[in-house]
Order: sequence, then structure tokens, then C-alpha cells
Amino acid sequence: MRNIASLLAWHYIGLPYKWGGNDAMSGFDCSGLIVEILKSVGLLPRQFDTTAKGLMIMFRDKKVDSPYEGCLVFYGKIHATHIEYCINSKLTVGASGGGSDTVDLKTAIRRNAFIKIRPIKSRKDILGYVDPFMEKRDE
Repeated sequence: MRNIASLLAWHYIGLPYKWGGNDAMSGFDCSGLIVEILKSVGLLPRQFDTTAKGLMIMFRDKKVDSPYEGCLVFYGKIHATHIEYCINSKLTVGASGGGSDTVDLKTAIRRNAFIKIRPIKSRKDILGYVDPFMEKRDE
């Protein structure tokens, strides 16, 4: 499943960012992209939708110390406001560059708001990493 999810993440590179977007035809926002990837490999129900904060809460029992392929990286100051998918230990795929008024292709182009590859450490507000593929651990 991890390999398929990573292939999907690569496949979506270049699609436009769209605030609240959750499909490849109209565009994705950061959590919409991650939800679509995880739904596609059966890690989330078909009718599931949530925010970066909601995904961080959902996967709180799957925290890992450092990123690797298939992990999710969460960004924010107090709670998660952005999420990206790790394609390896140094790079992510994420929908970024837009904002709440980026709702069409023209605005996405003007703002350079697309699904892109970025270095994980390029942002200083990392809240943590989770591995959604990890089997639940008994504590």
C-alpha cells in the first residue's frame, strides 16, 4: 500500500491548489490531497474528509521520530495547519502556495499554487511525523 500511495503522490504533482479542493479534476488543498491518497489505498473510508489538524489527531498513536517514505509531516505553531506526504526522508509532496481565496485555476497560476515537491526541512514549524501505514501498537 505504501508504494501505491507514493506513486499516487508523484502522479498528482503539477495539479493546481484549490482551497477546500478534494479531487484531481478541480484541484486539492493540503488535506484534500492527503485524504485522497489515503482513501485510494484503503486507509480511510470512501466518504471521509478532514483537515490537517483532524488527520494529526486521527493518527496520533502512529507517531514516528523521523520522516521516511509514506509518513505524513504536519506543520503549524500550536496545532496542525498544513500537511504533506513524505516521498523519502528529505522530500515531501504537498499542495501549497494558495490560500482561502485560491478557488480557481487562474488564481492558482498567479500564485504558483500547485502540488509540488519540497524539502521537509524548508519550513521551521514542523509539529511532527506519523506513519499511517504502521500497525497500531499496544502501549
